Amino acid sequence: MRSSHLSRFMKRVIIHTDGGCKGNPGPGGFGVVMVCGNNRLEFSDGYRLTTNNRMELRAAIAALQRLSEPCLVELHSDSKYLIDAISKKWIDGWQKKAWKTANKQPVKNKDLWIQLLSAMHSHQIDWHWVKGHAGHLENERCDELANIAIAGKILKADLEFEDERI
Repeated sequence: MRSSHLSRFMKRVIIHTDGGCKGNPGPGGFGVVMVCGNNRLEFSDGYRLTTNNRMELRAAIAALQRLSEPCLVELHSDSKYLIDAISKKWIDGWQKKAWKTANKQPVKNKDLWIQLLSAMHSHQIDWHWVKGHAGHLENERCDELANIAIAGKILKADLEFEDERI
C-alpha cells in the first residue's frame, strides 16, 4: 500500500465493469466505463466461448490495464465472485494454498486471477459491489456494452478456457 502522502498526488479513477454470456458457457463479453475528472472512456470486448465469471474478471483486468500510471481506483462491479474474492481475501488464501480452494480443489480461473493481481499491483483500489440490473446507470451501460460485444461479428478465443475443455 502507498502512504496517504503519495495518494494525494495520484489520479482518481472510477471504474464500472460488467461481464456476461449468452449461455454459461457460451459467447461472452464485457463492458467497461472509466471516468477520470471530465474524461470518460467506454470499451468492450467479446469472446466466442467463455463463462460469466471469466468475463467479470476480464472486465476488471482490462480496465486496470488501461491505466498508464498508478491511480486511486474506485471499482464497481455486480459480480459477488470478483468483489468477494478480493474483499474477503479469498484470493490470499488461494495463493497460500498453491491455488487450491478450502476443499483442496484447483481454483477456477486461476489464469485470470493471476492477471488481475498483476493489473492491481500499482494501484490503490476500493472494490464496490453494486446490484446488477437494478437501474444503476453505469452498470446498465456496462451491461449494454457487454451485450454489444457478444453480438459482434469477430469474437476472440478465450484460449485458457477452451483448452481446459478439450
